[in-house]
Amino acid sequence: MQQSLTRTRHSYFGRIRGLLSRGEVNEALWQELEELLIQADVGVGTTVALIERLREQADREGLREARAIREILKGDLKRMVTLDREGSRYRGDGLWVILVVGVNGSGKTTTIAKLARYHQDRGRRVLLAAADTFRAAAIDQLKIWGQRMGVDVVAHQPGGDSGAVVYDAIEAGRAREADLLIIDTAGRLHTKYNLMEELKKLRRVAASKVLGAPQEVILVLDATTGQNALTQAKYFQEAVEVTGLFLAKLDGTAKGGIVFAIARELGIPIQYVGTGERLEDMAEFDAEEFVEGLFAES
Repeated sequence: MQQSLTRTRHSYFGRIRGLLSRGEVNEALWQELEELLIQADVGVGTTVALIERLREQADREGLREARAIREILKGDLKRMVTLDREGSRYRGDGLWVILVVGVNGSGKTTTIAKLARYHQDRGRRVLLAAADTFRAAAIDQLKIWGQRMGVDVVAHQPGGDSGAVVYDAIEAGRAREADLLIIDTAGRLHTKYNLMEELKKLRRVAASKVLGAPQEVILVLDATTGQNALTQAKYFQEAVEVTGLFLAKLDGTAKGGIVFAIARELGIPIQYVGTGERLEDMAEFDAEEFVEGLFAES
């Protein structure tokens, strides 16, 4: 986590840390802090709410040193991204179905491989389903990851019925006594409406085969896309009731503030972050570690 935040820490949040490390609280400080938070992709609405709360507390407590504001800001940011993740954690009661959604290019297929390895490392038997039948490359890529990890992949021919893939994968999961089934899904159809209807169909198929499935719907967002990630999250949340986020490519952005905008505006817990290219380069999201990492000295 610390390493993945290097670019963000050395950019806007580094400047915020510097601003709040010295000097007095005055109007110029508030204006510069607001500008830096917006530039860091915290978002206008979230930034305004943060600044208003900070100003109120500073006035109420008579705070005059910028350093005191920094500690309050860190506490507010930690609370903002501390959301309950327990409801969608693997519990080991029957076949656990994870639907992974996100737009093409977000790093979805690689994220699925990382999730598979994460559960493999905990002794769980994993099966993958290639339900993005609209892209032959997506099916091939998932098969390659499966071969590398020794994980079976259920796939049909390109252009086939994605619902049938999910149906067959659940049957295979039961027959092979798998603990988890992780399902890749389409990330782009010719209209947004068609994409969301496709994802709703896959939810229905899973629910018809396994009680309570999918137990997790993980949305993969590319951290480098900033505010576009927030817009994507809103669409997917409306369509498929996202239970958690996997924030990919966190190591590749200087604007890690998008995490706060998503948490505040959508209330979706961030479960994992991608911290590099390798299968092992992911971490469970920890609010304390994340915020402290943003404000660390080096």
